[in-house]
Amino acid sequence: MSKLFPASAPALGSAFLLSGSLMLSGCSILSKDRSVDAAAASVASGPPSFTVDVQAPSDVRKLLEKHLELQRFAQHPELRRREVLSLLNSADANIRDLIGTLGYFSPKISLKLEDTPGEDAKAPMAVTVLVDPGPATTVQSARIDFSGPTAGEEHSAWQREAVRRQWSLTQGDRFSQSAWAGAKSQGLRQLQAQRFPTAHITSSLADIDADTQLADLSIDYTPGPAYYFGPLQLSYSTRPSDEKPGAEPIPRYDPDGMRRIARLPVGKEYKQTSLLDAQQRLASSGYFDSVFLTLDTESAQPGDQEVHAPVLAQVREAQLQKWVFGVGASTDTGPRLSVDHIHNRVPGLGWRAVSKLQLDTKNPLLSTRLVDLPDDNGWAWFTSAKLERATLGDYKANSAQLRFGRIKNEDHIDRNYYLQYDFAKLQGLDAPPSSSSITANYGWTGRYFNNPTAPTSGFGFAWEAGAGTTLTPAREPFGRVSARWLTLVGLGDADQPGHRQSRLALRAAGGAILAKNDVDIPATQLFLTGGDTTVRGYRYQSIGVENDQGLLISGRYMVSGSVEWQRPITVAGNRSDWEHTVFLDTGSVSDKPNQLTFYTGVGTGIRWASPVGPVQADLAYGIKTQQFRLHLRMGFTF
Repeated sequence: MSKLFPASAPALGSAFLLSGSLMLSGCSILSKDRSVDAAAASVASGPPSFTVDVQAPSDVRKLLEKHLELQRFAQHPELRRREVLSLLNSADANIRDLIGTLGYFSPKISLKLEDTPGEDAKAPMAVTVLVDPGPATTVQSARIDFSGPTAGEEHSAWQREAVRRQWSLTQGDRFSQSAWAGAKSQGLRQLQAQRFPTAHITSSLADIDADTQLADLSIDYTPGPAYYFGPLQLSYSTRPSDEKPGAEPIPRYDPDGMRRIARLPVGKEYKQTSLLDAQQRLASSGYFDSVFLTLDTESAQPGDQEVHAPVLAQVREAQLQKWVFGVGASTDTGPRLSVDHIHNRVPGLGWRAVSKLQLDTKNPLLSTRLVDLPDDNGWAWFTSAKLERATLGDYKANSAQLRFGRIKNEDHIDRNYYLQYDFAKLQGLDAPPSSSSITANYGWTGRYFNNPTAPTSGFGFAWEAGAGTTLTPAREPFGRVSARWLTLVGLGDADQPGHRQSRLALRAAGGAILAKNDVDIPATQLFLTGGDTTVRGYRYQSIGVENDQGLLISGRYMVSGSVEWQRPITVAGNRSDWEHTVFLDTGSVSDKPNQLTFYTGVGTGIRWASPVGPVQADLAYGIKTQQFRLHLRMGFTF
């Protein structure tokens, strides 16, 4: 026995109800009946009373299978037939409300209840829901207005025009509740991102005509006052081990120094990106375990059109000292054990010191680096020392290096100038004599990538120049220059739906020593190439110059370059976190520019976009050696 519930005419009431509901910003048309929720929550264990089969287009079926109230009550055991019929009588309105969120306001709906006797039946009754949603509603017009004292501000006219120009739900687009909510939110975020952090939606209306399936949209934004950055105010978390109960925490580190690290643009107009950049600089400084910055918008008074608001920094300071132990391995240097010690305020000096002991079979080292807090111009003093034993070509090198100078780190550009002392002694057959030098150096690095840890576009360029003299075995002047460049070039339209944008990674590097042919320059100042980050297909620093004994040694000139095609891997048409690459690397080292012999490697690899940066595995073939070599590395640095 079955009973058929025919669909009624297009429900204008549902459309008018939706229009009224959408007049309030951010509201949902999916009202929840507390009694329904309570009844569903009280379902006892047992077999279902009926099954529900939804027959409709894919988008409608998925929505109804997830949110239809009949689905929840189906699991209630021992419902009688008249109770199920009562549920079907109210299901029509529930279905209309649900599919109205997808922009369907003229559906044809039929509900059928059948008995399903037999031992194989999943339930004693079965409900079939047939839905023909009818034509989808499209947008006929979209009106975007602004109100309030700053709504006509000339300085921010471009911002209001950008909201209108980039409005995502325009004439001819299909209307849905999610698209409408997304368009409203996008416009609000554009206002809040710069100058107007307290912007809000005053009113919004989606006027739906169910007969014509057309929607007229209107929204009114109130930007609110324009905000400018005031001073940074640090608020410290209490440290029970250091402070008495109820006492105000005493800062471990100079608050003025912390403000100089943050580089908050006080007096400039509010930008969300500037606030996040200042927060990131404090978080990565090493002085804090946690940092959270907020703009004090409560300081605005009624009628204010411009507000200079302080920025509140909730911080938890890091311990004065910290030990870090690590183990690792690489295809270039093999397994390693490392111990790092960090002292955030060296007694008597106040500088931050990072010391490192690294133990491995090929490259053991001991180093320390001390950096002062930056001054008002962003420059900071630093000094460093390093003792290292490394393999340079076919020789073992014991070396020492001392540096003293100043450094300045900005958003995209790092600068430094320093004095450097180098000493190197090679060990091996007929090794060159030990030598030392002192040089004055200047370095500049610019990074313009879209993401500092996993970039997909942008470029970076760095150069360094130094001049000085050797100290032993004789004093002779010399100069050293080096440069490197990387750019990521997108291929195709990244915004095209379903498009898998690939890119080219183009890299080049070079260096030169300017000196007389017979000058003994420390080997650590000369050049070698080859390995994971230079010329793949060859072992680490295996490309150099052959001396009279046929042994590999560092050279005075170096060039290298790479072309890599990076292509995203898709699964079922969806882009994954994996990429496939094909590359060609080449490089050369010599003592004279006209004697460069290039070593080329070709290969393929995969990339995984891990939370901490790209993990890379490459299999390369060295054309000179006619051997394959596996290269593994993690993270992105430039």
